[in-house]
Amino acid sequence: MSEERDWATHREAKANKLSAMSSMIDGKFAKTSDAKAILEGLIAPGDKVVLEGDNQKQATFLSKTLASVDPAKVHDLHMIMSSISRPEHLDIFEDGIASKMDFSFAGPQSTRVSQMIADGTLKVGDIHTYLELYARLYIDLIPNVVLVAADKVDRDGNLYTGYNTEETPVIVESAAFHDGIVIVQANEVVDKLPRVDIPADWVDVIIPADEPYQLEPLFTRDPQNITELQILMAMMAIRGIYEKHNVQSVNHGVGFNTAAIELLLPTYGEQLGLKGKIVPNWEVNPTPTLIPAIESGWVQSIHSFGGEVGMEKYIAARPDVFFVGKDGTMRSNRAFGQMAGQYALDMFVGSTLQIDQYGNSSTVTNGRLSGFGGAPNMGSNPTGRRHSTPAWQSLRPDNDPLGKGQKLVVQMVETFGSNKRPVFVDSLDAVEVRKEAKLQNVPIMIYSEDTTHIVTEEGIAYLYKTSSMAERQAAIEAIAGVTPVGLRSDPAVVKDLRARGIVAFPEDLGVNRNQATRSLLAAQNMEDLVKWSKGLYNPPAKFRSWS
Repeated sequence: MSEERDWATHREAKANKLSAMSSMIDGKFAKTSDAKAILEGLIAPGDKVVLEGDNQKQATFLSKTLASVDPAKVHDLHMIMSSISRPEHLDIFEDGIASKMDFSFAGPQSTRVSQMIADGTLKVGDIHTYLELYARLYIDLIPNVVLVAADKVDRDGNLYTGYNTEETPVIVESAAFHDGIVIVQANEVVDKLPRVDIPADWVDVIIPADEPYQLEPLFTRDPQNITELQILMAMMAIRGIYEKHNVQSVNHGVGFNTAAIELLLPTYGEQLGLKGKIVPNWEVNPTPTLIPAIESGWVQSIHSFGGEVGMEKYIAARPDVFFVGKDGTMRSNRAFGQMAGQYALDMFVGSTLQIDQYGNSSTVTNGRLSGFGGAPNMGSNPTGRRHSTPAWQSLRPDNDPLGKGQKLVVQMVETFGSNKRPVFVDSLDAVEVRKEAKLQNVPIMIYSEDTTHIVTEEGIAYLYKTSSMAERQAAIEAIAGVTPVGLRSDPAVVKDLRARGIVAFPEDLGVNRNQATRSLLAAQNMEDLVKWSKGLYNPPAKFRSWS
């Protein structure tokens, strides 16, 4: 017979912690002024703590409060964050409040992360994809405490997370159903919510914030900053990939290259007669540069990872396109969006900081540990996929009776980055970063084996058509320009690759270089986007250049 055992130790420990803080908590509500004491009482040294902060929405009040706790009471935390976005996210390591971090993305703080790893202040568990990080919350990174943000909360403790629901539900559920403590900062306490996004019985403590949570317009790109080189690349992509492969569903990474594609659909796409034939379905944040394509009837549906500042009224007025609730607001979902990107899309189009001679890419470079967020989910060929689409099937090998299709994974880069450094390199900086950060694997964003196309200002490399690594390298060299990789290109080899359709230059695709001018864009600036939206789009102040 087995010994008697207490099977509810986690639940009892949670109950004891909350009971000890009962004088500061009225039902589920605590005072703003007691936030620091609440965290000091409910977070224990060494706890696994999830702090909500994806690449747009930040639990700002709770992150600042965590950074203010007494390190003698709260220390050596194992932080789990999808995005390291704010200074205090790293201040807690310098103060000893935290010691280890598992994360996905650190764009705004990437340089500081690299420095802190080098001096031993920050220990990295792993750099994850978003889905990978969320999944581990239910397996081996089960949190003791989660700190999240809500737009509104009613007096029973139900949460409304609105346009920017994003990753809040997946974080909360991982704690709520395994005896973790759920602490919520709320912008506003109201009598009645527009809708309930997270029920009150998943929530333990609610603290009214002293200011609304931070929300960044991450996916807004001003059309006036799109260059003619990017327009040329967009024309090649539309002609040589979107049209060629009959792409129906797509995710665009954030960038001016993809913004150019979006703004060429109502113009160049119309010239090619592609309306109604390509990209009706999207998994993408509500990017303002998609407004002309939506208004022109190109887009049938958009599901979003998160919201975008200023797009609220426009989204509410277009429920046929966006996922909008009865209350008139969108409910984004970062976890489901990543899952859709991995399994349901024909194509992912993104960019990167470095591509090596073999076609591996990474945004982790010397002095900059930015991570990669969801790109590896979007930019992978999931072996679990079984449903077929014309685009997916177009990459199926002809000579294999058991062969299957493949997702189109497109890297769209200029041969030299904004820092004038070559994007194409013999060896990724990430190889050395792995040693410095003591990672088990080189932090590659998208592996060569998953990359099907690379687009540069020189042309397109159809990597999925190559039959050997040597041929793949030659195709990359052919479109790598005057980078060290591109300078190795052999004109005779390039001629053969073009003849066999493995490499295509603009003229091979019927793209007129002289047509690649800004006049081809459906909107020239932010004011044009507002006009396209019939006044519904309200750009953030920093993007307004007119009165």
